Amino acid sequence: MTRPHVPSGEGRTQTLERTETGRPRLWRVLLLNDDYTPMDFVVMVLERYFRKAEQEAQLIMLAVHHKGQGVAGVYTRDVAETKVAQVTAHARQEGHPLRVVAEPEGEG
Repeated sequence: MTRPHVPSGEGRTQTLERTETGRPRLWRVLLLNDDYTPMDFVVMVLERYFRKAEQEAQLIMLAVHHKGQGVAGVYTRDVAETKVAQVTAHARQEGHPLRVVAEPEGEG
């Protein structure tokens, strides 16, 4: 009697390795100072896109104005990149050169 043909891999036990998934790296969204974007526009952006209360938005705007940059929020990479794109598009639509960037947390 002959043995039935078993395609390779069938009938064998496979061992799957589990890999631990860590927390995703977080990214800071920074607003950068320029001499043309109105302060009230920066405050509006912080309130609308980053859900900041008016007082906190004012403080971040002042940091941007006096220190050259301010942290609008910390997010996963996809969310940070989306916020950068949304705010940049809105600023350009309104004719403002506001620069918004995302960088890995812990840098800069």
